[in-house]
Amino acid sequence: MAFLDQNPAIGYPLVAGLGLLVGSFLNVVILRLPKRLEWEWQRDSREVLGEPETYDPPPPGIVVERSHCPQCKRQLSWYENIPVISWAIQGGRCRGCKTRISAQYPLVEMLTMLLALVSVWQFGFGWQGFGAALFSCFLIAMSGIDLRTQLLPDQLTLPLMWLGLIASADNLYMGTKPALLGAVAGYLSLWSVWWVFKQVTGKEGMGHGDFKLLAAIGAWVGLKGILPTILISSLVGAIIGSIWLAAKGRDKATPIPFGPYLAIAGWIVFFWGDWIVGGYLRYSGLG
Repeated sequence: MAFLDQNPAIGYPLVAGLGLLVGSFLNVVILRLPKRLEWEWQRDSREVLGEPETYDPPPPGIVVERSHCPQCKRQLSWYENIPVISWAIQGGRCRGCKTRISAQYPLVEMLTMLLALVSVWQFGFGWQGFGAALFSCFLIAMSGIDLRTQLLPDQLTLPLMWLGLIASADNLYMGTKPALLGAVAGYLSLWSVWWVFKQVTGKEGMGHGDFKLLAAIGAWVGLKGILPTILISSLVGAIIGSIWLAAKGRDKATPIPFGPYLAIAGWIVFFWGDWIVGGYLRYSGLG
């Protein structure tokens, strides 16, 4: 770690390359994890209801099965799996069936690379930089899944929360008390909004995964980061959500995922929350 800190000309290209590779893996998580979970839920439901077993082969796993074209199912060669480069060379199409390949693949890879670089630029090449990059990767994966399926799996939200609490045990970013209070406040704040909204309207205004995601973010940003995260996510959600609804010609009753906005806000607060709050207090004359 010290060597990379002293030789950033080596460290940054190394992190960029690793970021692209991890981004390629995050694409697999985004696309395959929801299908695996749905298959497991259906299997467990049949077992609980006592329904007869049916032949229902599991979808591809996240780690073992090789990548393949979603259209023609042809397995991809190693040179077709080079992050960003393969997609660009092939013109965004499968070499076999010529079906267009989603731009999600290079976008997620480049976003992961960028956030990994920001992490080590902000925190260095040690454990703090590694933790920040890991935090960023979890948020990317959950945002991608929520955008596609409107689900925030416990398999991602809960490990992220525990990782934040574990990091606080060593004071990596903050102490255990503010991290624990941040997780509790994050969950209860959105749960309270959900409960009041349900009592008044009889409807559920958001999914339970949003509570858990904000709890996970709270474990990383602490108690003082919860309010800025909620405010920024609401602002970003109002702006981007309104633009998306207008572009799609949808009405305001259309459900939209809130997880990506929480992720964006949580990431901003994690990296620059103290600067944002301090600037606000100075500008408002309260600091």
